[in-house]
Amino acid sequence: MDELGYWVGFNKVIGIGPARLRALLDYFGTVEAAWQAAPAELLEIGLDRRSIANLTAARKSLDIRAELERLRAAGVTVLTWDSPDYPINLRNIHDPPPVIYVRGELAPEDDWAVAVVGTRRASVYGKEAARQLATDLVHNGVTVVSGLAAGIDSVAHQAALDAGGRTVAVLGSGVDVIYPEQNQRLASQIIQQGALVSEYPLGTRPERSNFPPRNRIISGLSLGVIVVEAGARSGALITADFAAEQGRDVFAVPGSIFQRSCEGANRLIQDGARPVLSVTDVLEELNLAQISQQAEVRAVVPTTEIERSVLELLSAEPTHVDALGRATEMPAASVASTLALLELKGLARQVGGMNYVLARDEQVAYQVG
Repeated sequence: MDELGYWVGFNKVIGIGPARLRALLDYFGTVEAAWQAAPAELLEIGLDRRSIANLTAARKSLDIRAELERLRAAGVTVLTWDSPDYPINLRNIHDPPPVIYVRGELAPEDDWAVAVVGTRRASVYGKEAARQLATDLVHNGVTVVSGLAAGIDSVAHQAALDAGGRTVAVLGSGVDVIYPEQNQRLASQIIQQGALVSEYPLGTRPERSNFPPRNRIISGLSLGVIVVEAGARSGALITADFAAEQGRDVFAVPGSIFQRSCEGANRLIQDGARPVLSVTDVLEELNLAQISQQAEVRAVVPTTEIERSVLELLSAEPTHVDALGRATEMPAASVASTLALLELKGLARQVGGMNYVLARDEQVAYQVG
């Protein structure tokens, strides 16, 4: 059987998430070997008895071939940690989902994505701000990511579609279960100009507990998150928290101090989020003003081993060019030329005083051509 079936199988086992599956793969080497491991072996490496019981039950009850056929019939693509097309941005968060289900298509240009999220009970001001920002983002070649919820999310998706751009919706249900139901038509449009994405198996209902974990995927797929309008307890703030943990930039649209639906976004700004007055604030902060040129340079000048060695030393914290030279044992001129090319590709950014940071953390995993 194709190993994809075992990935799908594990994804249906309660109690085996990213950390435990990673431990199983480290020990057994392949997902097939982990799936077929004896209970005594699983216990020996530290898997708890309940998870072992759930895995044993799944192996007996789950028809993996039938599940794969069900996915194929539904037009769903399955991407795993082993898939070369697994999104680069998402792969490099702390706990990327081992399996994601996709209806539609994730494209290489989705590496340049920004999330636009906010309250379900959006004001006219919030909706207009979301519409304008999403429109301007796609006009600059940026994919809009959101959660398909009512309110700000739906406005952002629709604006991206209307502007002829790409948009990705991350669901808190299976990709075959559209929630809210009134977004069925919107979801169908997104499939044509982007993708529906979920870590949950087909048929999963939109339970309340599913949404906080899905928010880490919204931020994980994105280079930054814009909170347009959010109350003090809005789920959009959870997405912002995940973004900060993942080293992604957090932006917020200022709102009225008298409007409760703006309290969360205003608080983010008070706590250090970048206020957004126009899309230019986002493009400049994320180094997205030259997307087409960056994509062209990447295509014709693949990343080399020398560039990779420099990238691996960069992070969100500024590193001086001299320190990079000492760490790589490269001449200063070679380090400088390498950094210049990385800047052209949009992978590194100078922040003053010959100090450099990663333009986006996930690009450490950019493949050598």
